[in-house]
Amino acid sequence: MKLYRRDEIEAVVGIDDEALRQVEAGFAALGRGEVVQPPILSMAMEEFNSEVDVKTAHIKGWKRYAIKVSSGAFDNPKRGLPSLSGLMMLFSAETGQVEAVLFDEGYLTMVRTALAGAIAAKHLSRRDSRRVGVIGAGEQARRQVEALRLVRNIDTLDVWARHRESAEAYAEEMRSQGFTVTVSDSVHAACQQADIIVTATPSREPLLHASDLPEGVHVTAMGSDSPDKRELDESVLTRADVFVCDTRAQSEHNGELKVFANEKREPPFKVHELGRVIERGENLRLSDAAITLCDLTGTGVQDTAIANFALSRLAG
Repeated sequence: MKLYRRDEIEAVVGIDDEALRQVEAGFAALGRGEVVQPPILSMAMEEFNSEVDVKTAHIKGWKRYAIKVSSGAFDNPKRGLPSLSGLMMLFSAETGQVEAVLFDEGYLTMVRTALAGAIAAKHLSRRDSRRVGVIGAGEQARRQVEALRLVRNIDTLDVWARHRESAEAYAEEMRSQGFTVTVSDSVHAACQQADIIVTATPSREPLLHASDLPEGVHVTAMGSDSPDKRELDESVLTRADVFVCDTRAQSEHNGELKVFANEKREPPFKVHELGRVIERGENLRLSDAAITLCDLTGTGVQDTAIANFALSRLAG
């Protein structure tokens, strides 16, 4: 068994085309029904404002599966510590022996989450998309845009965040990377000229409404990953011409479909899963004016895919 630390992992794994193909292959296997993926194990510790999630999946035919432990302690910034941490353990699917521990402190989760957003945009956004409305100013607000550049020629950003100073700091950083960036005073203003909208917040109440959506936009919502989080008003879901999620079960429990599941209502639209869209090569965007939406809650298959990819580079 080998232990690899974050600095070693960061040196060989980044947000690049090869990593994207690996995560996309994991989604495609899920779409073919070739993945054993149990529900997320999740535990909240309210008195400490912290939580932990455990995710795993086995992709049939793959020699290794990963078990990921992802922790969040949301008062940590006051302590001078990062909010997120964790590790991934790789086991032999045949013998059950631990082959590697990737003590990545949440780094690989960041990578695979960003890549999932790019994969969604690859299959759902207009090919000529260049402008992104970014809701949020944290790490995923940065990384989602970085990953989008792998699949679209993104050059312009409009950002909104609850705290203006966070949005200004985000804008300064992204301008240094060559983007034209405007800091917006409202969610509505940030979205009005967007080709793609990314919501990347820990919000517990809807931020985005149907009235914020311009014609032809694609929305990637990736902040709602637990039962108490929500970024999208119900009107966004019903306004969209196409609704896609990573898995329906997770979207109903953790993601945006819970607005219907909690009230035992059936959504008034067809629910597509991203893996099946990829595997079947489906073109769900039937016109440039169509509005598409992808709800990403984070899956164990992404973790197994990125962990195997990381080990192949570390051991290679």
